[in-house]
This record gives sequence, structure tokens and C-alpha cells, in this order.
Amino acid sequence: MSWEDASEMKVFAGRHCKDLATRVCEHLGMPLGGARTEVFPDGELITHVDEDVRGRDCFVVLSTSGRTGSAMNDPSGSVNDNLIELLIFADSLRRASARRITAVIPYFGYARQDRKERGRTPITAKMVANMITAAGFHRVLTLDLHTAQIQGFFDLPVDHLAAAPIFREYFLSVRSTMGELVVASPDVGNAKIANMYAEMLDAELAIVHKRRVSGTEVVSNELVGNVEGKSVVLIDDMISTGGTAAEAARVVMENGAREVMLAATHAVMVGPARERLANSPISRIVTTNSIPNENKFKGIEDMVVELCVSKLFANAIDHIHHNKSVSALFHQYAESKR
Repeated sequence: MSWEDASEMKVFAGRHCKDLATRVCEHLGMPLGGARTEVFPDGELITHVDEDVRGRDCFVVLSTSGRTGSAMNDPSGSVNDNLIELLIFADSLRRASARRITAVIPYFGYARQDRKERGRTPITAKMVANMITAAGFHRVLTLDLHTAQIQGFFDLPVDHLAAAPIFREYFLSVRSTMGELVVASPDVGNAKIANMYAEMLDAELAIVHKRRVSGTEVVSNELVGNVEGKSVVLIDDMISTGGTAAEAARVVMENGAREVMLAATHAVMVGPARERLANSPISRIVTTNSIPNENKFKGIEDMVVELCVSKLFANAIDHIHHNKSVSALFHQYAESKR
């Protein structure tokens, strides 16, 4: 795509997604849009759009994730702070007469609060969808939502991308070194996705039974499938505290697996995640840069392969801008929707 083709398009980035947005713009053959977010002494935010956007097709790249490590206690790195910055960006662009504004959210925060599990609790994912709509966005572009039905929470178009093409390319590049391969789901709910990856990689399928004890602790003790003497790839949408992955890895190794790897789109990496993964049988963690790094892999860098999603988003943005089908880009991965 040439710069001339993109003359009516602008791509902007939130403070913590500038690296990913810059890579997206490199694929699009255009510079990153000029904008900055300032923090007032009392913690309030204000965004300044430094370019003319009247009548332009605008995209704002920002993951509504929290930062890891010591930054977790820093308000400038919280989930809520990034969400508010995204909303303020929309208001800035709307008041500057942008023609269309798309929220590009590589990681959608609050996605796990998508239903009422007990009385008197919120469905926060729906509330956040309402906020994004009310702020002035016209559509949303996101990646591997925790559950696909979140698309229905929005009263505007949602393009839901899958990271499957990126993982497929990586694992096919190392497939010859892995021997007999099994793709395993760390819980029953993810079995459909794991089966799609198994077919994609010409591998067998296994499922680990998980029982959640609390928000940070899970117990896995049953395995359906044969992993003895084989390489196992655990497939999940995110790594949060690392409990599910560590327990599932323990189960497959106890059942005779030769090695176990973990592939997950979003490396949230909170609480004891690094310690749990470092002390687990997992030999390799394959993830994406959907969430800014912020030292989240400190101490386990040698275990991690981080794949870039910039080309994936650049292709989708190009299709949206030219009013072409986005789903056509990923039709062969339709089963990767959770």
C-alpha cells in the first residue's frame, strides 16, 4: 500500500502501544499520526491530536491492558487508565470532524467479565462496549477475544481477528524438529480451538480437565488423549497468573510427554505468572506482542518467543479503509473464534 493510497487515513497510538502502531504503519507505508497524551498532576488525561483529521478515516491503536511488574501500582499503566485514554482519543477525533474512527484494540480488557456467574455482579465487558460506542467510535478491530459473543455487546461493527495465521507460520517453521506432536487444550472450554490447531499442524488432540479453585488457583488432574513420548503444545487465548498453563503442563508431563510448549495470544502476565512458568515443565512460551512488554518476561526471556501481530492488523486496517471484507482475510481460520 502506498502513502498516496493512505492519504485519507491516519493511524494514531496510545502511549503504551506506539511500538506496535509504528510497525503497523510501516506495513501500510505511512507515518504514525501525530498525537500525544499528557497527564495532569491530579492524574487526569488529555490527548492532543497534532494533525488535521477533518474528513479522514482514523484508527486508534491501544490495548486496554495493565502493565506488569512494579508498574502495576502506577496509575498511568492501569487497565482503567488505558481505557480512559482510548475514550478520550475518540472524543478528540470526533470533535475534530474525523469521518470515521476505529478503535484498534489488540487486547480487550474486561473481556473475562462477560456474564453473571453469581447474583449482584456486573457484566463489565458489556458496560465497556457501551462506553466505547458512546465515546464516538464507529467500529472496533480486535484480536482473539476471550469469548466471541463479546462482539454482540457492541452496537457497532466489530472485526474479530484471529492470531492463528501467525502461530501457524511459526509452528510450521519448526515442525520438523518437534517429532510426533499433540495439541492440547488446558481446559474443556478451549477444546474447539485446540482441535482447529491440531488439524492445522497435522497433530493429535488432547484435553486437560481443569477445576478452578479461586481466581488465581486451578487444579488439573485428568487428561483425555495420548501424549506419551510426544511433543505437546498447549493452546490458550491468554496467560494471566500462569496457573492454568503450569497445571496443564504438569499433567501432560506426568502422562509421559517428551516436552511441553505453551502458545497463547495475550501475555497478560500478572501476579505469580513468571515464577509459576519458570518453575513449570514448560520449555517454550510462544505469544504475541498484543500487550506492550514492560519487562513482563523478566527472568524468563530465554523461554519466550514473541510473534508480531503488526502485519495482521495492517492488512485488516487496509481492508477496512478500502471497504473490503476483513473476514475474507481469515476465512480458513473461522473455527479459531472462541
